[in-house]
Amino acid sequence: MTTLEIDTEHGLARVELHCAPDGDAVLLLGHGAGGGIGAKDLVAVAQAAKAAGMHVALVEQPYRVAGRRAPAPAKQLDTAWLTVADEVSARFDDLPLVFGGRSSGARVACRTASAGQAVAVLCLAFPEHPPGRPEKSRQAELDAVEVPALVIQGERDPFGRPSAAPHHEIVVVAGDHTLASDLDAVARAAAEWLGRVVRPHL
Repeated sequence: MTTLEIDTEHGLARVELHCAPDGDAVLLLGHGAGGGIGAKDLVAVAQAAKAAGMHVALVEQPYRVAGRRAPAPAKQLDTAWLTVADEVSARFDDLPLVFGGRSSGARVACRTASAGQAVAVLCLAFPEHPPGRPEKSRQAELDAVEVPALVIQGERDPFGRPSAAPHHEIVVVAGDHTLASDLDAVARAAAEWLGRVVRPHL
């Protein structure tokens, strides 16, 4: 594992880089609003992706590196993420990039997929709406993704469940917003999908 510190317009971001032998693609994973890159589902998916032959970059946003709990505004998150993606991509001779993350990190991945030229988007616990506020839907962020996308969602997630569409799939697993109840199912779903959608780009 290698730790990188990357200067962005909004402060220092930190990346944990886990390289696979002969890796042929790169998966970038972002954390949730109040959590970090040690979230159990992020770790499980990172391990599964590395085992499947992908380099994995766990991205810590500048506000977390600076010790703040409250997330930065969406525009700042997106700008910092794209700076990190450019830096990571340059290290791997422009291998195909997959953007991903959990909760808030999944929203960042969706919003930046086009600008960052991601070939696919992996969403863990996409927060379809704030708890108890279904009228505040974020479905449009997911629907705007033009590349293949996978959402892995807990069956009892208080943040709701997004709708499927021809270009994105929904896999429902046991548990809530943490996705910690069945990490094996989360890892299996992610690895199977990554193998299926990334291989055509190699």
